[in-house]
Amino acid sequence: MAKEKKSIFFCQSCGYESAKWMGQCPGCKEWNSFVEEPVSLAKSSTKAKGGIGGTDRTPKALSEIDITSGHRTKTKIEELDRVLGGGIVKGSLILIGGDPGIGKSTLLLQVCKQVSDQKILTNTKENGKTGENRNLEVLYVSGEESLQQIKLRALRIGEFNDHLKLLCETDLGTIQAVIEKHRPDLVVIDSIQTMFNENVTSSPGSVSQVRESTGVLLKIAKTLQIPIFIVGHMTKDGNVAGPRVLEHMVDTVLYFEGDRSQTYRILRAAKNRFGSTNEIGVFEMRTEGLAEVKNPSEYMLDGRPTDASGSAVACTMEGTRPIMIEIQALVCQTNFGFPRRTANGTDYNRVNMLMAVLEKRARINLSSSDAYINITGGVRMSEPAVDLGIIVALLSSKADKPVPSDMVVFGEVGLSGEIRSVAMAEQRVREAEKLGFSSVLLPRACMRAFERSKDELKIRLIPVQNVKEAMEVLALR
Repeated sequence: MAKEKKSIFFCQSCGYESAKWMGQCPGCKEWNSFVEEPVSLAKSSTKAKGGIGGTDRTPKALSEIDITSGHRTKTKIEELDRVLGGGIVKGSLILIGGDPGIGKSTLLLQVCKQVSDQKILTNTKENGKTGENRNLEVLYVSGEESLQQIKLRALRIGEFNDHLKLLCETDLGTIQAVIEKHRPDLVVIDSIQTMFNENVTSSPGSVSQVRESTGVLLKIAKTLQIPIFIVGHMTKDGNVAGPRVLEHMVDTVLYFEGDRSQTYRILRAAKNRFGSTNEIGVFEMRTEGLAEVKNPSEYMLDGRPTDASGSAVACTMEGTRPIMIEIQALVCQTNFGFPRRTANGTDYNRVNMLMAVLEKRARINLSSSDAYINITGGVRMSEPAVDLGIIVALLSSKADKPVPSDMVVFGEVGLSGEIRSVAMAEQRVREAEKLGFSSVLLPRACMRAFERSKDELKIRLIPVQNVKEAMEVLALR
C-alpha cells in the first residue's frame, strides 16, 4: 500500500510545487529556493465555487460593464494618491512592504484616519429620500500589536472618530466573518505573515499560509468590492517575505524605502494595475507621524556645498515629477595597483562605463585613480538623464574646479561620447527655473523642444553635443 504524502516542496520565488526537493526550480530557474511544507488535508477556501467574481459566471461585453465615477477613494494624502494612480480603487488588493520600523503601520493608520473622516452619499431610497451622508467605515486588523499599542500610536497621529474599528486577530476565518458582517469601506491587514488559515496545516508565515491567506483576501476584495491593504515583511534581500507569487496575486505592490537613521522615506510602486509605476511619494518621519514632502528637490539639495569641486546638480524624472538631485564625485590617486570604484545611489556598472567614455573620447586619465560617486539624500536613481551629471562631477573632481552652483545639467551619454536627447526636457528646465537656477547644460538635440517657449524662459540654456564640448564650456580640462 502506497504511503500518503505528508509534505510537499514549494519554490519561494514562483510557487512551483514538487514532490521532492530540487536544487534548481524548473519554473523560474532559481537555485536553492525550495522549502518543505506540510500538505493541506482540507480543501482550501480559495477554491470555493464562484471564483473572485462572485457567483455570476455570465460573460459580459465591455459596454455592459458599469464603472461609476466614485470607483476611487481619495486618501487625502497627495503623495500616496499619486503613487496609487489617483486614489484607492474599489475591490483592489494592495501590498505594502518595507524594512522593520520604516513606517508602514504609521502610514496605514494615517490612511485610516483620513478615509474614516470622509463622507459619502448612500444610494438607498427610504420614505422618499434618495440617501444620506455617512462616514466611510474602516477596519484595521492587527496580528502583531495589541489594541493598547495601536492606540498609543494613534494618539501621536491625531484625533480619530468612531468609524475606525480595531481588531486584534490572526484567524483568517474570524476576520472573514467580521468583514462579511460589517462590510467596511476599507480593510487593513497588518501583517500577512501573521495570518493563519485553518484549512492549511503549516505554521503562520510559511509559503502555504501566505499564499492561501492572500487568496482568501483576494476573493473577499473582489467579491465584496472592498479595498484591502496588506502589510508584508521584508527579507534581507529586500523582497517581500513569502512566495514570489504573492506579488503576482495582488493588484498593487508598494515599497517603503529609506534609511531609519534619516527622517525621509520614499514610497515607490513596483506594480500597479490601476496606474503608473514611475511615480514616487516622499515623506518625512516626525513625532506626529509621516508628513508629506511637497517639494522633494528642496530636500535633496538641502545643505549643498557651494564652490566645492566634484559636485553637480542634475535633474531626473520620477513619473511626471522633475526632481533635482546632487551628484558628488571624488577622484583621487590610488595607492594600490588596482583602482577602487564605488557608486552609491546609482548603477555601479554605469559609472564604470561613463569613466571608460572619458578615458577613450575625452583623453582623461582615470585608470590610476580611485573614483567614488554618491547621490545625496539616500535615494537611488537609474534614469540615463543623470549620465551628464555624473560626467561633470567626475571632471570637476579630477580638475579640482567647482561647477557653477546655479547650474543644472542633464543628458544621456553614449559610448561615442555624444550627449543624447532625453524626454520631458521642458519640464526639467521649468523646474530648474522655479527653484532659482540661472543656467542649464542640456543636450543640443533637446533644443527643438524650446522653439516656441525659448523667449519666455528667464533661464539660460547651454546646449552641448558631446563630452568634449561640455568640458570646454565648463573649462574642466
